[in-house]
Amino acid sequence: MGESARAIVVVAETADDVAAREALLDDAMGPKRKTKSSEKLRRGRRPSEGLAFVARDASGSVMGTVRLWDVTLGEAGPAALLLGPLAVDPSLKNAGIGSVLMRHAIAEAARLGHAAILLVGDAPYYGRFGFSAAKTGSLAMPGPYERHRLLALELVEGALDGARGTLKASGRKLKAQAPTLAA
Repeated sequence: MGESARAIVVVAETADDVAAREALLDDAMGPKRKTKSSEKLRRGRRPSEGLAFVARDASGSVMGTVRLWDVTLGEAGPAALLLGPLAVDPSLKNAGIGSVLMRHAIAEAARLGHAAILLVGDAPYYGRFGFSAAKTGSLAMPGPYERHRLLALELVEGALDGARGTLKASGRKLKAQAPTLAA
């Protein structure tokens, strides 16, 4: 299975990747993915500048995706990123592609000067990348979520000290598009 991860390249997502990314997310996460609390923070927004990635196989097909979003921690609180969704083609689970995407996303966020990343996910999986619930006790997601799954990683030591309140979307808004007729 490790062979699969070596045949993958992580690159910036392009407009040409949208259909493949959405199909992959539907396959990996199912129809309930659009009802999650994290989705409320992403809806109508663009990912943080330079922080939307896809993993491609040797043929150029999208095998995985991860995006990070600009948020504010509480009312007029510090800026941070919200990671998600992270998804890999279900036929390639356990091939290391998710780990490659996570490491790339974290490194790029740090390189771009971001101070902290939050996500809603499984601590055993994300803990290996440094995420924990240690500094999220005074933070909340909009809408329902499992509190123990709100995890954070400080890219700058102390970035989450004193952070409190509900996460709020703060990223660039999508441009309004005229409705199109279904074919």
